[in-house]
Amino acid sequence: MNPNMNRRNFVIASASLAAAGGLGTGVSYAHNDKGEKHTEKDMKMSSNIDWKAIKKSEWKTRLTEQEFYVMRKEGTERPGSSPLNSEKRAGTFNCAACGLPLFESVAKYESGTGWPSFWQPIKGNIETKRDFKMLVPRTEYHCARCGAHQGHVFKDGPKPTGLRYCNNGVALDFVPS
Repeated sequence: MNPNMNRRNFVIASASLAAAGGLGTGVSYAHNDKGEKHTEKDMKMSSNIDWKAIKKSEWKTRLTEQEFYVMRKEGTERPGSSPLNSEKRAGTFNCAACGLPLFESVAKYESGTGWPSFWQPIKGNIETKRDFKMLVPRTEYHCARCGAHQGHVFKDGPKPTGLRYCNNGVALDFVPS
């Protein structure tokens, strides 16, 4: 597999080929580091993939270096670095690793923190755990489907929940409605 063929490049290349009429069969392929084929449908659909069983080596081929650092190593991107901070259109914010919708745009608000922030996730699509990395306990949240780290939830958000889901932009893909 081409080392530059991560998930985003795969989707962009597939869309470009489809627009140009280069996908006559409607199926394009990417390969993991073992040479196994993944169809475009498999890359987008969860029913055929055990997302939590994907090995570290395969995540490295599916994600960019920054995505891997944030979503698989529970890192944090630099504040203010995500173009999603200023995203105002209607749509959903999906996990950048597996595509599961995590937030609806109506729950997004400007927190002033430098990261995309939401007052409510889509029910059942995130999981939380306690994080002591900063010595003070925090609540970390992950994608419920693939386990990708998204960010932390704080109790300083707007009504009606009073919560702020502070998300790494690199861990999200925006899908306009």
